[in-house]
Amino acid sequence: MADLKQKWKENKDGKVFVDQSCIACDACVLTAPKNFAMHEEDGHAFVSKQPESPEEAALVKEAIEGCPVEAIGDFGDET
Repeated sequence: MADLKQKWKENKDGKVFVDQSCIACDACVLTAPKNFAMHEEDGHAFVSKQPESPEEAALVKEAIEGCPVEAIGDFGDET
């Protein structure tokens, strides 16, 4: 389960985030390319844009469920 205290600073503010347990597998970027990106220097994923439509939200949910290390969190409005 993703740890809010360990989220990358590159994440856009909002409810979805990627934490430091990311292994840079690129699965989230392939699933939801409008919402996730890879850090060019460190290689980890981060939320580049919070979901703004039902379609984006569905793809982000799919990315969360498909993350092999559970590095993507979704904590409502707590972030």
